[in-house]
Formats: sequence, structure tokens, C-alpha cells
Amino acid sequence: MDIRPNHTIYINNINDKVKKEELKRSLYALFSQFGQVVEIVAMKTMKMRGQSFVVFKELAAATNALRQLQGFPFYNKPMRIQYAKTDSEVIAKVKGTYGDKEKKKKDKKKGLEPLTSLTKKPAAGSAVPVHSPAAQVPDNPPNYILFLNNLPEETNEMMLSMLFNQFPGFKEVRLVPGKHDISFVEFESDTQAGVAKDALQGFRITATCAMKITYAKK
Repeated sequence: MDIRPNHTIYINNINDKVKKEELKRSLYALFSQFGQVVEIVAMKTMKMRGQSFVVFKELAAATNALRQLQGFPFYNKPMRIQYAKTDSEVIAKVKGTYGDKEKKKKDKKKGLEPLTSLTKKPAAGSAVPVHSPAAQVPDNPPNYILFLNNLPEETNEMMLSMLFNQFPGFKEVRLVPGKHDISFVEFESDTQAGVAKDALQGFRITATCAMKITYAKK
């Protein structure tokens, strides 16, 4: 692959039946595990169908995500990932104009300050960390089933599966019909469930909702 590594990765072979907003949220949930995601570009035009760009703040995060998620079954289709040809390509695609490309290139080099729309939604003040320090979550005795709450309204099974299936022993996600903010995740053992619980405690699927995880009541 002769494209130089950069902060922006290009993904194709994405299931084009997925709605644009859901796609962006799912990509954010999946890729923000590797580092701060500054921008996600997904378009529904004929030319861009089944393709997306993800811009990371750190180059190492982009590289790690590319390696780890190459071929990942995303909405039942294996993702194909490579570095974008140039960092500024993503901006030009969004704006639909290549005119002021040089200015945008400088913005990119400065660390992508203008593109924080996804990570800083209604946050007051500073940027939102992906993991907040685990709040005092009252817990139950260890169990192989985890109970999740404070989930955003747009949470779906796919998003949660993507987060939890990176941990050994993951079995399934169970959503609760009619209650969008809670869910159960089952592991093969309570030890494996505990590892996932500690790692994802306070994980923000969106900028405003820090997930709370406890062991389910036996």
C-alpha cells in the first residue's frame, strides 16, 4: 500500500442500507475506542455510497484502528480500510469544493480545531473525554451478566456489540423493549464480565451520555 499514513482513514464496503446518522454514531462508537475522533464524514450521494472518512486527532490512533478493524464485520459487511490519499481530501469532500484547499490543509496541520463538532456537542467548556472517571456506581455481587444504563436514545444492539465483543468471553447484548436507556450484556464468566465492566465504565457513546455499568442482579 503506497498511501502515506495520515490522520484520516478511508473506509469502504459499508452497508449502504444504514441511515446516515445511525452510521455516523456507530462509526464513532467503534473508532473512538482507539483515540479521539475529530470528524466522521458519511455521505449518501451515489458517488460516496458505502464509504466514509474518519479523522483522528493522533496519527497512532488512525494506524491502530486501521490494523485492528480491517475486515471487521460492520452491519454484516467486512470493512475495507486504508489511509485517505491526503488529509485535506476529507474537508474538500464535505464542503464539495476544492477551492480553498490550501487553507484547509493548514487547519489540518494545526490539529483540526475546526472539526470538533462530533466530540463536543453540548459540552460546556472543555472537550469531552471519551472515558470519564468511573462515577460511584453502586454495584451488585459479580455476575456474568452486566447491566448498562444511562445509554443514549439512539443506542442499538450493533453499537453495543461492537464495544463489548472486543473482550474475551462476550456472548450477546440484550436490549430491553420500550426502554432505550438500559441493556444487558452477557459473558461466559463473571471474571470476563468484570474486565469489560472496568474497561468501559463511563464510556461515552455520545458526548453527553456516560455509560454506567454494574453487575446484573442475580
